[in-house]
Amino acid sequence: MKLEWMGENREVVESLIRYCNIYAAVYRIEKMEFRGITYSYAQIQVLEYLLENEERNDNMSAIAQRLGITRSNFTKIISRLCQKGLVEKVGIPGNRRDLNVVVNDLGRDLYEDYSKGILKRHFAPMFRDLNKLSPEARTYVRDALYHSMRRNRPDPQEEK
Repeated sequence: MKLEWMGENREVVESLIRYCNIYAAVYRIEKMEFRGITYSYAQIQVLEYLLENEERNDNMSAIAQRLGITRSNFTKIISRLCQKGLVEKVGIPGNRRDLNVVVNDLGRDLYEDYSKGILKRHFAPMFRDLNKLSPEARTYVRDALYHSMRRNRPDPQEEK
């Protein structure tokens, strides 16, 4: 059966599905290791966004939303990162209720080691191909992925 509804986009959709399925299969498995600490892609993504958040100052719900995960899942990952000694919960001055999560030196070292390896093994080939596109075309790819996922993402309000 020919799937005409995808038109000229079939190969892109197939590549995206394959990429997502491969990634989903390993997303939560703690198979990577740094100085005796095992971690998963889910955990490294949260660590990455926490590092980036040092400049953005988003609250934890906003970080979870940017990652496309539920707040409860985000909280569980933060707890695992705390147990592993990679992040610390710090009180916010003048706010007795909320905490800020900060990546410590060990977490920074782990992320630096991870980012060098993942760039070389995985993202460098992808970036070479993406860099063949104009900045405007890359924006269109980003927007196409973001907008399609945004419509299919669980509503964070449904967790309440």
